[in-house]
Amino acid sequence: MQITTGAPAVARRFLFQGPWWLAGALTLLGVAAVAWVSATFAGLGPAATWMAAAFAGLGAALGYVASVWSYRHSLQRLYDGLVEAQDGTLRPVDVPEAADPVLQHLYQDYNKTITTLSGMFSLVEDCQNRVLSERNRMNVVVQVLPAALLGVDDNLLINTGNKQAATLFGTSERRLIGSSLFDILNLTDETREIFRDSFLYKQDIRNQVINLATDEGERWLSMNLSFVTEDEAEMAAVITLLDITDYKYLQESVYTREKLVAMGQLAAGVAHELNTPLGSILGYSQLLMDCCEDPTRSRHFARTISEETKRCSRVIQNLLNYARKETCEGTSCDVPVLIDDVVETLMSCRLKRSEVTLEREQDERVVVDGSCGELDIVLTNLLLNSVHALAGVEQPIIRIRALQAGADEVVIMVEDNGPGVPREVRARMFDPFFTTKDVGEGSGLGLSISHAMITRRGGVLRYDPAYTEGARFVIRLPSATSREE
Repeated sequence: MQITTGAPAVARRFLFQGPWWLAGALTLLGVAAVAWVSATFAGLGPAATWMAAAFAGLGAALGYVASVWSYRHSLQRLYDGLVEAQDGTLRPVDVPEAADPVLQHLYQDYNKTITTLSGMFSLVEDCQNRVLSERNRMNVVVQVLPAALLGVDDNLLINTGNKQAATLFGTSERRLIGSSLFDILNLTDETREIFRDSFLYKQDIRNQVINLATDEGERWLSMNLSFVTEDEAEMAAVITLLDITDYKYLQESVYTREKLVAMGQLAAGVAHELNTPLGSILGYSQLLMDCCEDPTRSRHFARTISEETKRCSRVIQNLLNYARKETCEGTSCDVPVLIDDVVETLMSCRLKRSEVTLEREQDERVVVDGSCGELDIVLTNLLLNSVHALAGVEQPIIRIRALQAGADEVVIMVEDNGPGVPREVRARMFDPFFTTKDVGEGSGLGLSISHAMITRRGGVLRYDPAYTEGARFVIRLPSATSREE
């Protein structure tokens, strides 16, 4: 219903939209008074007429006054309701039973509006309470985080921080807010470059270990950085810094202990491997001195001494290969060409003698970073192990696969149809001096050396337990194809 405001409109309502029954009754009363005066004082002439007119005007005036009073009395309830609404109490008002139809509509519209506003305010209040509850919950989560948390705005000024951050930087949370990120963080040049690239190219940082100088000394931190939005123009981000200094020291301690254990195992392995051939050399040397008169026996003893000496040399050479680090010369290795060289120069005669069939599968272009020297040793060790495992197998087959796995990785697989590696020895197959071969047939350093060489090149050498037709060793190395392109 449209409501017109202003004094003229109110006056028109009072004149024409008042309680019609009261105005009509007073008007009829005035007419009756006129008739009575006219009949009673008919002999007075004009005076009677003026008296009748006076009574009629008085009746109309009384009707108008009564109408205005009734209307204002009805509006008073709406006014009281508006005053309560201004004070924050939103509740409907009672509709008078004898109210004018227009006032009834006004009351109904007012009550409907008040009910709607009350529902809206209740919804807003509920949402506000939920927001406050969620904010408090998130604040608790931020404060109990084990890592220091910093929030930065587009100007790289800190706008959020927790207690851990204040403790890490030796200040209070209030002083932390508003500070520049790079004024708080005493970064090295390397870490500063990481931050610069992250904000320049808007790239998240995941578990980046950084070194930070604090009031308590040098600390090692694991840093994570995520941006609030994906908009390139907005630099607001959240940074977490987890103190891993104690873990770093513990890790170094564990590494030191592992090195000592490895040195002990190495010493025991070398002593075991060299003790047997040295004992044979000593024994046959004494026999050679005692039977110099028989040339045949002397040659046999000398040959045995020579073979045992070569065995000692082979053990020493394997240890040197294990310890040797390949220099980085920025070269690359063509894997198919390397496989051709290994097969032709080292394995051809051995494969024919063992009647092993060699099958090859390779992509046209398979290139890895680094020289071919160490990879030559790895492939030779894997092929020799396969040939040894195929002894006594009918129709022995060795397959070599060299494949380009995506743009950044090369996969080399050496597999055979032999008995495979027993489950109980798989966990130790890459340990130094561990071998399943008979005494004198293997040093136990082939796989451990190969594993160390591949790991140094940033690759992986593993045994594939899912392959059930024999044994399969998988080498994964970084590809040089994408770098050359």
